[in-house]
Amino acid sequence: MNHSQWKTRRTRQLLGEQVKESPEMAAFRLEMRYARAFGQALYDRRTALGLSEAEVARRAGMTEEDIECIEGAGTVPTLPLLEKLAVVLEAELDIHVVPGTDSEPELRFQAPAA
Repeated sequence: MNHSQWKTRRTRQLLGEQVKESPEMAAFRLEMRYARAFGQALYDRRTALGLSEAEVARRAGMTEEDIECIEGAGTVPTLPLLEKLAVVLEAELDIHVVPGTDSEPELRFQAPAA
């Protein structure tokens, strides 16, 4: 089989084929989905407030590279860090996860209800 006949995991799923995956790979994919969701939530709230990465980093006692890493899905922040970012972004963190599915986690830093 040459590479032009390879199918991605997603293509095989859409075609209804059985997709076997190691537990390690499944855990890695889940971590990457969380990293993307956290990064997007941070970016969305930061830009909604008109803050630069440097300003968020300064307020959180972090480096600009740390913020870039989170927004670029390079890391999954710890819960204490998420709490610190929520304070800096003057927001509550809303996380919606449906366990056992391939659905993307939904995360939002949102202004607290009055």
